[in-house]
Amino acid sequence: MTQLRDPAHRVSPRARLMWHVETGIAALAVAAGLGVAAVLAAPDALRWGLLALAIIVCTAVAVVVPQWRYRVHRWEVSATAVYTQRGWWARERRIAPMSRVQTVDFAQGPLARLFGLATVTVTTASAAGPLQIEGLDRDVALALVDELTRKADLVAGDAT
Repeated sequence: MTQLRDPAHRVSPRARLMWHVETGIAALAVAAGLGVAAVLAAPDALRWGLLALAIIVCTAVAVVVPQWRYRVHRWEVSATAVYTQRGWWARERRIAPMSRVQTVDFAQGPLARLFGLATVTVTTASAAGPLQIEGLDRDVALALVDELTRKADLVAGDAT
C-alpha cells in the first residue's frame, strides 16, 4: 500500500506570527469573558483559581496552536492537481484534480495584509467545499492564482 506523502510546500513562516496574534486576540477575549464570569459568579474561594486557570489555558492555546498549525499546513500544485493539508486538531488532506477546478480566489484580511500574507481558495465541483491555502506570502499567492488559472484553463471540460 502506498503512503500518501505530505504536500511539498510549507506556508510562509510569517503565518506562524500572524496566527499567534490571531489566537492571542481570541484567547484574550475568552480569558476576559471567563474573568468577568469568575468575578461575578464564582464563590470567593474559587474566583482567583478559576481566573488563573483561564489565563493559563488561554495562554497555552495562544502559544501552542499556531506552532502546530504551521507544522501541519502544506500545499503543492502539480500539472494535474492541487494538494492541501491543513488543520491543527483534526488534520485534513485534500486533492483536487485540475479538471474539477471552477474558480481560484485571492483574499487578504486586515491582519494578513499587515503581515504581507494572503489566502488562495480553490473552488471545485466537490461536496466537500473549496480548498484553502492560508498564510502564503502575498507574491506567492498571486503567482499561485495565475498558475492555477492557467492550468485549469488548459484542461478540457466544464469542471463538474
